[in-house]
Amino acid sequence: MQNRRDFLKTAVLAAIGSGLAVNNVFAGHSAPSLFSVNKLGKGAKMKMRFFPYELQLKHVFTVATYSRTTTPDVQVEIEYDGVVGYGEASMPPYLGQTVDSVMAFLKKVNLEQFDDPFQLEDILAYVDGITPGDTAAKAAVDIALHDLVGKLLGAPWYKIWGLDKAQAPSTTFTIGIDTPDVVRQKTQEVAGQFNILKVKLGRENDKEMIETIRSVSSLPIAVDANQGWTDRQYALDMIHWLKEKGIVMIEQPMPKTQLDDIAWVTQQSPLPIFADESLQRLSDVAGLKGAFTGINIKLMKCTGMREAWKMVTLARALGMRVMVGCMTETSCAVSAAAQFSPVVDFADLDGNLLISNDRFKGMEVVKGFITLNDLPGIGVTKL
Repeated sequence: MQNRRDFLKTAVLAAIGSGLAVNNVFAGHSAPSLFSVNKLGKGAKMKMRFFPYELQLKHVFTVATYSRTTTPDVQVEIEYDGVVGYGEASMPPYLGQTVDSVMAFLKKVNLEQFDDPFQLEDILAYVDGITPGDTAAKAAVDIALHDLVGKLLGAPWYKIWGLDKAQAPSTTFTIGIDTPDVVRQKTQEVAGQFNILKVKLGRENDKEMIETIRSVSSLPIAVDANQGWTDRQYALDMIHWLKEKGIVMIEQPMPKTQLDDIAWVTQQSPLPIFADESLQRLSDVAGLKGAFTGINIKLMKCTGMREAWKMVTLARALGMRVMVGCMTETSCAVSAAAQFSPVVDFADLDGNLLISNDRFKGMEVVKGFITLNDLPGIGVTKL
């Protein structure tokens, strides 16, 4: 009997993770009472709350095109039958979204029309259809719903997706563009805590940045040029130089409008080239095959966990590599993205480590590795 109960529990988790209707899983079978999910909260309604929350950065954060000390953010809570799921929208400047735009979008969302939070496909299709953009706002709803559903099931999402948390990779730690003294200081501050660094390039001091880090660290380095190189021969020459310095991958070397040039670089590059700004959502993935080695999936750009999982599946089917990234975020969104980290090639999930006012405890970095807990949903507790 216990084996049958375990089998049915696994079937429910697989159904929720793949988008199948739970009723179909149990057609002709008797489900254990613990997992009679369609009876949960009979007559209950989902209620959503949200409020602005400004993220405070520990250091000035500089990339190829701007600097900042804060990141605007909106926190979301969805309650159903006494259970609360948490989500968030983080909005760095280049996303083109604001606290006002996110709040305006969330005011349009009516979750009370849905009787069952497990209808993720229908609910999130409705949310996505409200406006053509607003991806961070949509991600906030998506993350909160996934957290809620995981809590109702009593399982973390990496288990619902059938993943092994022991296979989660190391995360990079980002070093922003700065003066040599500050770069050395930032690098030395995290010595012994990470297995791979990430460096923002794309300005006139690129080689100085790398040489400065190499003066105090021999760790592998991932490079994000943030579209900063505009000449394809220069980009390729830089990549060859970077490979000699122990760099292991390159993110978005050139502007997204120069896709043919990026493809030329990728075909000759000794290092894998990953799409960032060239990639937003699922519909973009197939068109990037051949132009990039892989894709960098960010929840705030792709509307959340549901679409991110579909992007992983499609990229693998196309023979592309996968990276998971983040914005400056609390442990809420970072832990949500970490749920599918066991299937990626590279991970850049340090956004919560860059802020001083995290509201949650969730995924942790232990000896440089992403370490998932067994809490249900996205695996966070409020501080």
